[in-house]
Amino acid sequence: MDAINILNVQVDNVSLNELLEHLDQGVVYTPNVDHLIKLQSDREFQEAYQAAHFRVCDSKVLYYVSRFLGAPLREKISGSDLFPAFYEYHRHNPDIRIFLLGAREGVARTAQQRINAKIGRDIIVDAHSPSFGFEKNEAECDAIVDLINESGATVLAVGVGAPKQEKWIHKYKDRLPNVRIFLAIGATIDFEAGSLSRAPQWMSAAGLEWLYRLAMEPHRLWRRYLLEDPLFFWLVLKQKLNLYIAPNR
Repeated sequence: MDAINILNVQVDNVSLNELLEHLDQGVVYTPNVDHLIKLQSDREFQEAYQAAHFRVCDSKVLYYVSRFLGAPLREKISGSDLFPAFYEYHRHNPDIRIFLLGAREGVARTAQQRINAKIGRDIIVDAHSPSFGFEKNEAECDAIVDLINESGATVLAVGVGAPKQEKWIHKYKDRLPNVRIFLAIGATIDFEAGSLSRAPQWMSAAGLEWLYRLAMEPHRLWRRYLLEDPLFFWLVLKQKLNLYIAPNR
């Protein structure tokens, strides 16, 4: 697959249909502005990203920026669009059995029930909402690994936010021998459960989904969107002028 370089991240230039056709194994991350900013300084996040098999555009802002850089991406493929398309694509494929990891207590279970009812089979074989800070608790992570292995899942969808979800997948994927596909899907579990609403289509198409999410969760997201992410546009301008220096790997 062709890839577009944005701030030293290779973003796959692929359509959603092509991704679904090619995705029979591997790790999928969905870069957005927040990811690209965090990747400038977080070495562990960089290592996780380098090891991914697919990195697809999760932001209309990145989509427009690729055009500004003269290498246009074909399509925005957010995790919240990819995941439902993925389970619909594999509706009748018994080899696809998904484990949901993420969201608040009970939310992943609700998402499991709603998706299975929609699909007409138990495509989501199990779901678990970890405790806050679980990634620092080795015993809890070991128990989660056991849950996933015992479930018979062949796909793991992790929605605990970036960079936590990517780092967790990178650290534990080799202990999950039955899982062929790893998806980092952010807030998608909340969307599927109906506990969080997505931005209206017109806002998403205009690149304003971030504004909707800021309005919905101001206390959690204000720092990201108002203080951290504006640096992105300065770095993109430097890349356009061939002045951008990539962070050390």
